[in-house]
Amino acid sequence: MPDLDTREWLLTNGLGSFASGTVSDVRTRTYHGWLFAATNPPSGRTLLFSHLEASLEILGSVVALGTNVWGNGEIEPTGYEQLRRFDINPVPKWTWGQNNWQLTRQLVMPYGLVGTGGWGLGIGDEGTKGQGGKETRGDKQWPNAQFCHQILIQYRYEGSETAILRLRLLIAERDFHHQQTASQELEFSQLPGQQQVCLQAINSGRFGIPWHLRWTQGNYQPDAVWYWDYRLSEETKRGLGDKEDLHSPGYLIVTLQPGDTVTLEARVGFPDSVPGVLTLKTFVEAVEAEQERLSQIFGWREGAEGQGSREAVEQGRSYNNFFPSAPLPLCTSASYAQFPIWQQLLKASDQFIVYRASIAGPTVIAGYHWFNDWGRDTLIALPGLALVPQRFDLAKAVLRTFGHYCRHGLIANAFPDLNGEPIYNSIDAALWWIETLGLYLEATQDWDFLAEQFPVVQQIYKAFVGGTHFNIQVDATDGLVSWDARGVALTWMDVVIGAHPVTPRYGKPVEINALWYSALCWLSQWAERLSQMEYGSPVRLTKQAQRYANQAQHVKTSLQKFWNPQLGYLYDTIEPDDRRNFQIRPNAVLALSLHHCGFSEQQGCQILDLATTSLLTPYGLRSLDPGDREYKGKYEGNQQQRDRAYHQGTVWTWLIGPYIRAWQRFYPQQALPFDWQPLLDHFLFDACLGSISEIFDGDSPHTPRGAIAQAWSVAEVIRHIK
Repeated sequence: MPDLDTREWLLTNGLGSFASGTVSDVRTRTYHGWLFAATNPPSGRTLLFSHLEASLEILGSVVALGTNVWGNGEIEPTGYEQLRRFDINPVPKWTWGQNNWQLTRQLVMPYGLVGTGGWGLGIGDEGTKGQGGKETRGDKQWPNAQFCHQILIQYRYEGSETAILRLRLLIAERDFHHQQTASQELEFSQLPGQQQVCLQAINSGRFGIPWHLRWTQGNYQPDAVWYWDYRLSEETKRGLGDKEDLHSPGYLIVTLQPGDTVTLEARVGFPDSVPGVLTLKTFVEAVEAEQERLSQIFGWREGAEGQGSREAVEQGRSYNNFFPSAPLPLCTSASYAQFPIWQQLLKASDQFIVYRASIAGPTVIAGYHWFNDWGRDTLIALPGLALVPQRFDLAKAVLRTFGHYCRHGLIANAFPDLNGEPIYNSIDAALWWIETLGLYLEATQDWDFLAEQFPVVQQIYKAFVGGTHFNIQVDATDGLVSWDARGVALTWMDVVIGAHPVTPRYGKPVEINALWYSALCWLSQWAERLSQMEYGSPVRLTKQAQRYANQAQHVKTSLQKFWNPQLGYLYDTIEPDDRRNFQIRPNAVLALSLHHCGFSEQQGCQILDLATTSLLTPYGLRSLDPGDREYKGKYEGNQQQRDRAYHQGTVWTWLIGPYIRAWQRFYPQQALPFDWQPLLDHFLFDACLGSISEIFDGDSPHTPRGAIAQAWSVAEVIRHIK
């Protein structure tokens, strides 16, 4: 699509609801729209409000401001030609204009967890007053949380003549993974009122989610029509459904004098349940409330650069213009924290922190648009999302929740959307839970929390030693962890096509056993600490500490089975029949990066040397050496083609964190052979503006792919950029 800027923007509300689109305002994905409401937070995400199709009439001349691509490839209208500027801070803002007029549009999605305080505001364990005035504690969960799903839109007109703004509503009711198709069974009821309209889908006699749109001025005209055959070009590239029909119940006509502003709100629920009156100040107050919430979490000073202000919102002044390619400040990696980019990274990190209703507490969305919360991703991302920004209450709440759902020594890798048991399809989530618990304790010295969680630690230990699901068990001969279950993939390289894992990794994966070694070291330290705290029987705990230490030493010795002296690298797995996997993968780097490392300095340096030449890119580490016959340099095509490339050379940004930690351990006096500039340029100017993609092509130019905003990608940059 020539001349269309398809870089993306994202707004979230802390419940899993989101809004997203492109700079040029064209919808290119199934996941583009202004209100995807998470009806069962953070799941049940449903598109209700797609967008407003705008046109402006001045002196009898009508300018269409929308941009659509239709099924035949035609672009009509071409409102992007009138787009003069796009800004992302403090909120997404478009400016259309000609010589004698200018129209701006801004969007904000208010935080949706109402009246609870707590982790959403970054409140610590000391206790404080929440939004609802009720005293809360930072590690508490809230079973009676109230949810609000809404989006606010504001238009501002500047010009020399009176203008007429027409806004046609485009709406839907469908799961966020699927497109809507017009049919006789799908209808939309509407009930116009004074400066509002209530809307609800009726599909085969079943009533959908009620929601409403209200506005500060204008006259609404019911005019129900369907718009057929929108083309979603990104879905075409992905080999997925790429056509969409949207319903329009009517349109709003607003007469604007120069300097006039009109504010609209789309909100789930019936209008009579909404407190307060929508005014011109509502939008500004919503932006300020979000700024205040982030300021409380991260300790930003009032008026800090890059955070916006009332004047900026009201007058259209912005801090960072992303429409032209403005250069980043020239600075070293150590000094980036002095610039607004640090605040933008923290702001991006907060988009992944959401409330899950089924557990009545916080969790982490793995990525937008399509991922839910996953245990492994959450635990890997938690140090960057919570420990570095000192959101210790959040880290504690997440660790407690996952500890609570430990079953048979396994930590949940996915929570169910409805009532039911979580999914336990991971060998490493339990080990990452121990590793992240250790990092939390090192940062906070919260030894009472260790005492609380130590039974969970022991449950994991006993399950791994005695055996648990998927034939996970410690090999009594060498002390290493092994597993063998066909048709599943239990490590982070977890793609399964049909019943066949692409990278099965049965047996003894190297990073799993590195995590096991680090876990045993933690257990030894913790048992000794608890014995000094008079927790339980000091004598018994001292003996346990010694036993864990002896096992750790045994495992450390056995880790040498992974050493490949000919290659100067680690075998990726030792298979059940004792064969070694020679492939050069980043799991060896993961094994070097943990808090406790079982490999020598010489081995670490050799591993990093080969990883640097074979795997390191400007955006992270490749998942496979390009010289391998199974290497796939591009992540593209249909679902199966992409799945086959997912861990076969694709670059993963989150792996840059383990690489840096390993480098700092084994080459502490040498400069890091990694330039932050390309990755930070990507964060600021590419793909999803103000976030970091899930993956990149293994081959240059390393095109960003996958989810446009990924939690552990952002988290690992935060963990090391400061």
